[in-house]
Amino acid sequence: MKDPILVVDDEEDIRELIRYNLTKAGYTVACAASGEEGLTLARENKPIAIILDIMLPGIDGLEVCRQLKGDAALKSVPIVMVSAKGEEADIVAGLELGADDYVSKPFSPGVLLARVKSVMRRAQSEPVDMEAVVTVEGLVVNPSRREVLVNSEPVELTNTEFKLLHFLIRQPGVVYTRSQIVDGVHGDDYPVTDRSVDVQVVGLRKKLGEWGAQIETVRGVGYRFRG
Repeated sequence: MKDPILVVDDEEDIRELIRYNLTKAGYTVACAASGEEGLTLARENKPIAIILDIMLPGIDGLEVCRQLKGDAALKSVPIVMVSAKGEEADIVAGLELGADDYVSKPFSPGVLLARVKSVMRRAQSEPVDMEAVVTVEGLVVNPSRREVLVNSEPVELTNTEFKLLHFLIRQPGVVYTRSQIVDGVHGDDYPVTDRSVDVQVVGLRKKLGEWGAQIETVRGVGYRFRG
């Protein structure tokens, strides 16, 4: 099968709903009903994206994600995880294993399709230039000058607040867990708790004024900068 999107879900009606909408949008689709079958299909037909349910019989979605991200031939394939409500801890675990995004059941097929398209665009984009100026309408972040402008007016941020804003804004729309943010801003093994990120976000939102609302809280998971 050429360049499929792989759907791994043990519920036949969900698989068919996703398959129908992806096919209607012009994609080739492969489907698997278990984690074992999903891993086999992924290895046989390197997909362009994977939609992966967390709750699967046998090998669950988290283990499938771990194995895929540990496979040199498949680790770059974007993964959108699908979860039932109340599985925030599993969503966090999936993101920290390398999943690119998630949707919660019940979901809109249109929202799922938009998420899949978004992760595929990011996977195909050029590597992020860490020193590039990032401009989102009236908000400008200049990493080489450690400068932030809101509607052309400079905003004074602490070093940590600046690093936090730059970490989120350079990949708009990407959901990051608190521990991913700590590692991204401070480096591995930095001696702070995940919850200290919440304090930094509160201060950053206040200083950014109207633009503070762009830093979105993803309940039970973490934060993202709305693109």
